[in-house]
Amino acid sequence: MKKILLIDGDTALCQNLSATLAQHGYAVTCAHSAVAGRKAALASPPDAIITEAMLETDTAGFELVYQIRDQRADSRYTAIRDVPILLLTAIDQVTHFRFSLNEKQSYLPPISGMLSKPVQIETLLDKLKEML
Repeated sequence: MKKILLIDGDTALCQNLSATLAQHGYAVTCAHSAVAGRKAALASPPDAIITEAMLETDTAGFELVYQIRDQRADSRYTAIRDVPILLLTAIDQVTHFRFSLNEKQSYLPPISGMLSKPVQIETLLDKLKEML
């Protein structure tokens, strides 16, 4: 069973999405902040991380990804550095800024994908299969 770490401040979304993903064979752990997400990822490395971009601050999710992707040899995130990360976010609705996954045109940290909320469960499941 693949382990998913879901990081989102919306507890209802975490509960609902966790239950739905569990029905599709995933073991889901929820964290409601970047701080809690970091602790959970380090304590029990997941197979994939799904995070909101806007957590404690408007950019906490991005900062979390940059920390996890840190390439320094002494990084405390070495064990989870290569875990696939999906941004599941409403930031484009809040900021009206359109993000590109094209690395040459984007300020996003290295991620496996980005989906906008609300997401169709089939789309999310397809993206998870692709990532894993």
